[in-house]
Amino acid sequence: MSAPVPISDVSGVREALSILGLKGDVDASTLKAAFRTAVKAARPDQAGGDAERFRRVIAAYRLIQAHQPPRPALSAPAARPAPMPVLVLSPMQALAGGQVEVRLGARTVRVTAPKGLRSGDHLRLRRGAADGSDLYLSVLIRPEDGLSVVGDDLFMTWAVERRLMADGGRVEIETPVGTRSAWITADMAAPVRVRLKDLGLPARGSRPAGHLFVTLEPSSDVPSAAEDLLVRFTRVWTQERLAA
Repeated sequence: MSAPVPISDVSGVREALSILGLKGDVDASTLKAAFRTAVKAARPDQAGGDAERFRRVIAAYRLIQAHQPPRPALSAPAARPAPMPVLVLSPMQALAGGQVEVRLGARTVRVTAPKGLRSGDHLRLRRGAADGSDLYLSVLIRPEDGLSVVGDDLFMTWAVERRLMADGGRVEIETPVGTRSAWITADMAAPVRVRLKDLGLPARGSRPAGHLFVTLEPSSDVPSAAEDLLVRFTRVWTQERLAA
């Protein structure tokens, strides 16, 4: 292994720059490119090369490197802001409001959600932050129990007896706010969807009340209208009433 080339073979930075064909201050990439060109041309094993010039090119490069200012230390990456806590609601909680538990770091707090919140809304939790300042919770409504929310509107499915779907008539639908009726015509094109006005999320602020959209699914397991009436009759007219 050959001995390292001493930097003292070149008298100063100006001479070193001249050897590499440079002038004035240069950046690291310019210096490296000039060194590669000069050292390639001076290699003794190449035509036109010279061992003495080769040694001086290397010494010049090392001298300039030694006199260049140190590179600034890479700054640590900026810490990412903590994600905003999310208030996750079911469609029924968004519809009627209520108490919801929210995890805030190591704490679990109980939040009162007013009815009518929409996904994307923000609920202010007074003095909820760790430093005592107000905390804003981002609202997210997730589907649950066959109900989903899009914007202001609720969506659900309801099974209907196949013959009623074919013949048309009145459909009794159990909605989140009670039984509601809807009329369908014979042989409607699938999917059959009815809109129940103002039965979606309640009005809140500038947002109007939404609607409930019910997709009707034909089913053989649903009792017919006559069977349903018979079931209701037997619930009300007990043996005691019949005896009277």
